[in-house]
Amino acid sequence: MKDFQDKVAVITGGASGFGREFANIGARLGMKLVLADVQQDALDKTRAELEAQGAQVLALRCDVRKGEQVQALADAAMDRFGAVHLVFNNAGVGSGGLVWENSVADWEWVLGVNLWGVIHGVRIFTPLMLECAKREAGYQGHIVNTASMAGLLNAPNMGIYNVSKHAVVALSETLYQDLKLIKAPVGASVLCPYFVPTGISQSHRNRPDDVRPEGGPTASQVAAQAVSEKAVSSGKVTAAQVAERTFDAIRNEQFYIYSHPHALGNVQTRMEDILLQRNPSDPFAAAPQVREMLQAKMNVK
Repeated sequence: MKDFQDKVAVITGGASGFGREFANIGARLGMKLVLADVQQDALDKTRAELEAQGAQVLALRCDVRKGEQVQALADAAMDRFGAVHLVFNNAGVGSGGLVWENSVADWEWVLGVNLWGVIHGVRIFTPLMLECAKREAGYQGHIVNTASMAGLLNAPNMGIYNVSKHAVVALSETLYQDLKLIKAPVGASVLCPYFVPTGISQSHRNRPDDVRPEGGPTASQVAAQAVSEKAVSSGKVTAAQVAERTFDAIRNEQFYIYSHPHALGNVQTRMEDILLQRNPSDPFAAAPQVREMLQAKMNVK
């Protein structure tokens, strides 16, 4: 996909972080924008800013855990703009802690947003885009699923997040191959950012009541939150830079998109562990102070 003028982009998690930056670039390129988010005030603010730039914007509150709400988003996009060309399945939340300490509510929330949100986006928008292609001469489309470097690695005390993002990578790779198999005029990419200053470390602010934990956080969950906040806030690569790289990848039909290519050394080590049947390597080999910090906060002797 190389021509963005007057094309329609759907962006979940569109009111902040990567989603907001995707929308800013889309507006600059002359795209029509469909934004979805669960945070109404941020959604209203982002819509107003984009409209002030001259963009045509449809903004809807949408909980991507709910298939019927994603379907309503697709229906509204078609009613307003008549087609969809670019989909960012981008909504995501963060959570951590020792994997056995995550509650059912934790799993339902994180998998609901991070994985089921992408599943709903793929199963609803892909056939819709293929139908659009039948009606529009020269149609070009693209789907970008936001995963994480956590979808290629398995850091401790992040199990629930790792599981969700590994699944998104697997889904995205399969989507890419399925689209190639049927020679569809729709491409696919997976975005695997590392630590980038976004609001994900504070995603619990929007945690719905139906998946709120009954008790307080465990020591490991408190430790995971602290490490996440420090790592995310200290990131040097911005969400805007990642969004630019993402649009470049769409133009170049590039599947894997990274915010921090230098972190791929850890991915290579993991792949070698698998191929050589080694036990998983120490994830803190290059930064033992992070392990020490975690252990101190968890009171590990």
